[in-house]
Amino acid sequence: MEDVRIRRVVQTEDLSNVEFETSEDVEVIATFDNMGLREELLRGIYAYGFEKPSAIQQRAIKPIVKGRDVIAQAQSGTGKTATFSIAILQSLDTTVRESQVLCLSPTRELAVQIQKVILALGDFMSVQCHACIGGTNLGEDIRKLDYGQHVVSGTPGRVFDMIRRRVLRTRSIKMLVLDEADEMLNKGFKEQIYDVYRYLPPATQVVLISATLPHEILEMTSKFMTDPIRILVKRDELTLEGIKQFFVAVEREEWKFDTLCDLYDTLTITQAVIFCNTKRKVDWLTEKMREANFTVSSMHGDMPQKERDAIMKEFRSGQSRVLITTDVWARGIDVQQVSLVINYDLPNNRELYIHRIGRSGRFGRKGVAINFVKSDDIRILRDIEQYYSTQIDEMPMNVADLI
Repeated sequence: MEDVRIRRVVQTEDLSNVEFETSEDVEVIATFDNMGLREELLRGIYAYGFEKPSAIQQRAIKPIVKGRDVIAQAQSGTGKTATFSIAILQSLDTTVRESQVLCLSPTRELAVQIQKVILALGDFMSVQCHACIGGTNLGEDIRKLDYGQHVVSGTPGRVFDMIRRRVLRTRSIKMLVLDEADEMLNKGFKEQIYDVYRYLPPATQVVLISATLPHEILEMTSKFMTDPIRILVKRDELTLEGIKQFFVAVEREEWKFDTLCDLYDTLTITQAVIFCNTKRKVDWLTEKMREANFTVSSMHGDMPQKERDAIMKEFRSGQSRVLITTDVWARGIDVQQVSLVINYDLPNNRELYIHRIGRSGRFGRKGVAINFVKSDDIRILRDIEQYYSTQIDEMPMNVADLI
């Protein structure tokens, strides 16, 4: 049995009253050309359509490439995925076909999206990257991993299964990336992450990425990160610039449906995502909309993976224009045309709000978010407004003109 070492525990200074901001003097590098990246990676970056690095890219790529542990936080839609993808590609040795980077995400769709970004940016580097996710064929996973993958992007359960079966060999892994780290370190995934972590070489570099990093998560990082550079934006800078937010007051739950039907023509001008808090509600609303002869598609975590893939494909290509979903869709999924988000139910916590409405207005594009609010929800809405120092007004009649 290979030696599974429990990793160093590093106690950093007491974090209980620190307002987290960028730590140290993080160098700001204004162009991709000045980052010292390999030629074939630069070609991939420009071919992908990037011209100038975003704020988080200007600050975080270099420290990750240098091998530092990094905690990076920036708003939804500011290019976080490309930040760590570029850094990953720069640090690979493509001459050996060994797994060198492990990237973990909370949803299967996000893991696949990251794989696609890495393959696209690494188009000129002959890079092997495999999405290792639940709900897919085990044999196929084993075959792909046996063949050798430089980067594995996956969900914790399946990745740990592959490590335990010794199909995913960890001896050459030098970097672990946790995307949407706040969710990954939450109760649901924490144990699985720790299981995976125990199998990694002691000197593995750890990179945490998220739009929201609540305090208790930041405190936890001291257990598995060494002297991390923190590149964080303060919460009040997590504004949702470019996204106009509105609410519609509905007296009763039943009235939400009529309101949605009234808005349907507005939804299909672009593409819209409608969030419900439960899978049952998604199924119910989808059925009710279809009964009323509206075309909608829907997705949640209980659906078979094949079905989820097909729905994502339809929505990405624009064949379906209205998607009803749970928070499985709220994190990091980027569909360019989405410029309207409707919260049929207000989210259960404040952090989810920014993830949901960040689906519109990606990377500086404009978007609109509409919240359906019952009288007992007003308090939650005001709480969200305060938390993000933002303003949510009553929806105007001409909302279609704003999209």
